[in-house]
Amino acid sequence: MKKENFLWSAVKTGLIVGVVAIFICFVGMVEVFSKRDVIEKLITLGQFVLLAAMFSAGFIASRHTSSLLEKNKPVSNLVAGLVAGLFTGLVLALLVVVGAEVNLRAVFLNATTTLYDVLTLDKGVGNVWILPLIGAVAGLLGAASLLLPQILRRPITQALVFVIFMAFFSGLFRVVMINQGSDMSKAAKYLFGQTGLTLEGTLIFFLGVIAVSMLWSYKGKDIQAGVTRLPKAGRLSLRVIVYALIAYVALGLPQVSGPFIAQVIVTVALFVLMGLGLNITLGFAGLLDLGFVAFYAIGAYTVGLLTSYGAFGLQHIPFWVAVPIAVLVAMASGAMLGLPVLGIRGDYLAIATLGFGEIVRLLAGSDFLAPFFGGPQGIIGIQKPCLGTLGPFIRVDVPRVCNGLELGKPQDIYYIAVVSAVIIAFVAWRLRESRLGRAWMAIREDEDVAEALGVNLIQTKLLAYMLGAAFAGLGGAIFATLIGSIFATSMQLIVSINVVSLIIVGGMGSIPGVIVGAIALIGLPELLREVSEFRFLLYGATLIIMMLAKPEGLWPSQATRRELHHTEVEAGVKA
Repeated sequence: MKKENFLWSAVKTGLIVGVVAIFICFVGMVEVFSKRDVIEKLITLGQFVLLAAMFSAGFIASRHTSSLLEKNKPVSNLVAGLVAGLFTGLVLALLVVVGAEVNLRAVFLNATTTLYDVLTLDKGVGNVWILPLIGAVAGLLGAASLLLPQILRRPITQALVFVIFMAFFSGLFRVVMINQGSDMSKAAKYLFGQTGLTLEGTLIFFLGVIAVSMLWSYKGKDIQAGVTRLPKAGRLSLRVIVYALIAYVALGLPQVSGPFIAQVIVTVALFVLMGLGLNITLGFAGLLDLGFVAFYAIGAYTVGLLTSYGAFGLQHIPFWVAVPIAVLVAMASGAMLGLPVLGIRGDYLAIATLGFGEIVRLLAGSDFLAPFFGGPQGIIGIQKPCLGTLGPFIRVDVPRVCNGLELGKPQDIYYIAVVSAVIIAFVAWRLRESRLGRAWMAIREDEDVAEALGVNLIQTKLLAYMLGAAFAGLGGAIFATLIGSIFATSMQLIVSINVVSLIIVGGMGSIPGVIVGAIALIGLPELLREVSEFRFLLYGATLIIMMLAKPEGLWPSQATRRELHHTEVEAGVKA
């Protein structure tokens, strides 16, 4: 292939990536991300996004050059990467020059002087030449990364991802470490700055991950084999130690992380409860339910009505009595939903359950039922859990006095939510291994064959709906207590979509997958609230990457892994 062809391809790649970079600037992402540093006082997260775009331009151009040229020519790859990065930088430089002469903000609201300062590293329009220079260097590095051997490329990639992760959540780690004591406080200030990583912390994390990754590539199989060869008592002791460490961290985390982190973990635990419930319905029995938020709402409203000291409180009973009632009411609602839709399958079942969820939300917020459920005003004044006895109910808007310890803070509700999630996970695990669990999985594979083998479809499906609804009802009950009020607007369809998504991302039918999926799709976006609406961009990008890279999920069940990789298994057997 001619030299001009791969150079022209590199130019086109640079121009396309440059246009994408301008789009990222105009939507406000660069300016918002620049509030947080990757390396404090050296490079902001917004600038890193632009560097990543230039780096990607060089990487893409280099890879395309390899496909164009008949022979592998490293010099051509490097030249292509340099040219692509150079033109990406030129496009951004053109934006700065035009923006200095023309008021682009009349059309693009985010074309501000702050954006131009970020692009020029606060050096002004006169030093705009620095952008093509940086682009050329970044593109050259992107091309060089493609030429690295796999044994080096993988550790470096992992180290970069880890550094960005630590920079994103540097504030969280800094607070947790500072609250541990003076020694940890010094380490925290050495590794983490106020808005990102320190230069020393960046080097420590980057080089440390590279060292660990390369060590694992050489010794990982030997370590795994050594653990496998341990006697039964040794493996049990190792498992106990791991569980003890997890329990220690879980018990002490809310006391050192503050109320915000505790509330995020509670939110994750509530979605774990809903995910475990939907995992029974969808993951085990194969019944797609898009109205699962209805059971969450039923549990929340039941606890609200039974414990509220507001105008709509009915019995003013303690939280510990109201929660079992809410679970039973949610189970009954699951049976009510299950009976009419027993004969529906596939997409039709999804539409029917979606309708049920919307009906519950609209009825709860309607003026017609406002005398009973509060309508748009919702139910407020929900009593907090009390470890002790509650004083008598006096009058509306006056909470009952807790003669004991009131669990009113997110750090207190944390323990209720986490313990509930652990108990429900254990119950779900036992159900999966039971005869009923095998019947659910038989229905998921083929209802007709399962019925022919003696599975009672009506009873088995109803149990799936009822138990799944009970788990979701428990999550709703804890949610209402955490917030202290409940409104119909909190029960949107997006809640059901999130639960379905976390199951798919974590691994369909996998109990650990539900937990991992909830952390990835619920916990991380909650922690990224400081980057405003762009956290949903990261959420969407995560979904796309997951479906492309690991369609079976982060922690799939063995059955799901076999289903999605059966061709690879068959090829291995034939070989």
